[in-house]
Amino acid sequence: MTRSRLAVLTFALAAAVAPSVAGAGPLDKPECIAPAKPGGGFDLTCKLLQASLQEIRLASDPMRITYMPGGIGAVAYNAIVAQRPGEPNTVVAFSGGSLLNLAQGKFGRYNENDVRWVAAVGTDYGAVIVAENSPIKSLADVVAAVKADPAKVVFGAGGTVGSQDWMKAALTARAAGLNPRTMRFVAFEGGGEALTALQGGHVQIYSGDAAEAEEQLKAGAKIRVIAVMADKRLDGALAKVPTAKEQGYDIQWPIVRGFYVGPKVSDADYKVWVSTFDKMMATPAFQKLRAERGLYPFTKTGAELDAYVKARVNDYRAAATEFGLNVAK
Repeated sequence: MTRSRLAVLTFALAAAVAPSVAGAGPLDKPECIAPAKPGGGFDLTCKLLQASLQEIRLASDPMRITYMPGGIGAVAYNAIVAQRPGEPNTVVAFSGGSLLNLAQGKFGRYNENDVRWVAAVGTDYGAVIVAENSPIKSLADVVAAVKADPAKVVFGAGGTVGSQDWMKAALTARAAGLNPRTMRFVAFEGGGEALTALQGGHVQIYSGDAAEAEEQLKAGAKIRVIAVMADKRLDGALAKVPTAKEQGYDIQWPIVRGFYVGPKVSDADYKVWVSTFDKMMATPAFQKLRAERGLYPFTKTGAELDAYVKARVNDYRAAATEFGLNVAK
């Protein structure tokens, strides 16, 4: 073989291999970080992506899920920004609660401008949850119990004062004419722990999320949902649960769920993720998987999501100020 023919063959082989190598970056051994222990909303979000990528075959390798609890998302956020900023194959789950924490400066020195927002894949809604054997069967019962003896009614939540779950409880209290600061409140590291405490009788009320409650009910959890914080009744397993507004309390709390990547992920790799989510969310298979997890349609990617996130963080700053909480400057 002549040297010129060898060069041509070598070039042709390189060209044939190049697309598979170039396309392997972000979706090669992908990882989803759930910023809490297993069992809550972050876990649900990562598992939706994991199942969707596998079902629709958009990734070359199965996605693994890593749990990184701490600070209700703060540990994961700081790890991605400071220690793993350029990993193209790592996405992190976020929710409306993450944005609320950013608004209050709970992620330390980092803010909403320090990561790259990739995709929102659905929305959930706040829910008021009690144990299956609880005498509390409505929001009116909650209010009556708190007014009768505030010391006997303990609210549990995934997060501390000012967290998303606390805000949902505070909005409920305020709508009933109660002072949110008088609530007995126990913070847990994620919804999974809070639901366990609820079933164990350690707390009486959990202001959680509808989707995670539905998943727990499917798994046999001994809980009951007494209200959803949506503009109308939800479909599916919670269709019979009245909204807070139906019960006389005008409270709505949508919970967007999605993913971000590190700040130093290249434009090319970021665009691969955005394109992958766009393709995935347009398929009937994804829509079925999303519905099975109790999430409702809400799809934004790339620049559109970035603008939405920053607007929501500003809204949450205003709400936090109203309740006398600290806000990020």
